[in-house]
Amino acid sequence: MVLIVAILALLALAVGLVLFRAPEMNPPPSASPSPATSSASPPPSQTVDGSTETPEAGQNPVQSPVTVPPVPFTPPSELDIVPPAAPFPAPLRDQDLTVIPGAGLVVALTFDAGANAAGLPKILSALSAKGVAGTFFLTGNWAEGNPEGVGQIVAAGHRVANHSMTHPGFTGLTDSQIVQQVRGAEQVILTAGGDPKPLFRFPFGERDARTIKALNALGYVAVRWTVDTLGWKGTSGGGNAQIVADRIMAGLQPGEIVLMHIGSNPDDGTTLDADALPQVIDRIRAEGYSFVSLDALLAR
Repeated sequence: MVLIVAILALLALAVGLVLFRAPEMNPPPSASPSPATSSASPPPSQTVDGSTETPEAGQNPVQSPVTVPPVPFTPPSELDIVPPAAPFPAPLRDQDLTVIPGAGLVVALTFDAGANAAGLPKILSALSAKGVAGTFFLTGNWAEGNPEGVGQIVAAGHRVANHSMTHPGFTGLTDSQIVQQVRGAEQVILTAGGDPKPLFRFPFGERDARTIKALNALGYVAVRWTVDTLGWKGTSGGGNAQIVADRIMAGLQPGEIVLMHIGSNPDDGTTLDADALPQVIDRIRAEGYSFVSLDALLAR
């Protein structure tokens, strides 16, 4: 009986040993690696520094497309067109200037042309001989009838300016008529070779707040005068060259604007302003003054 029990115990032990070694003898198929396992080590075709063994290796790497934010569209009128500079300094707006503000010891000689050109050769000769620049206010009618005169003024280095088309009183004009007078003269002077902008003188000096604003809106500044020589009255009006010069000297002041005329007196044919001009220049210089054109207004 004891022997039978021992044999049964040995058999049980043998069966247990066989069952314990079975997993090692027949290992199960390998399972697919989990996501965590695959991210833990790089695949064989790629190293840790990111280089690749694809056909592009050794060439310039292929870059992903760059996204460029859209450029805001600006209309050509805003992008390409530069606004023009202001035609004249803002402090000159709403004024009819009688002097050159803050100019110091300078005088501007100005010449109105609306009748004929009788005094022009003598005036240009005197200005050239004395080395002085003048400013010539031309009507459109005068420029149209004397295109060679406009050319001579410009060629000599003087400044031309606008004195209206037909020399009417401006306070009696409508706004549209003012435009016609100013633009008409401007176009004729431009055609003759001069550029009158932005200087304008009212015919007869007749103006008011409305006409000055209308003029400013057309890109012009109004320029009056400090002293009128009255040379246009001629000898038949009791004048002579000496009286003309004395009137200018009596009004001498820093920034003085002198009004003279190109044309001859219609009654006696005299050109007193042209006759007086050489001594006027000499006497003004003797007082320590120099001369400027009315472009000095625009440099402020």
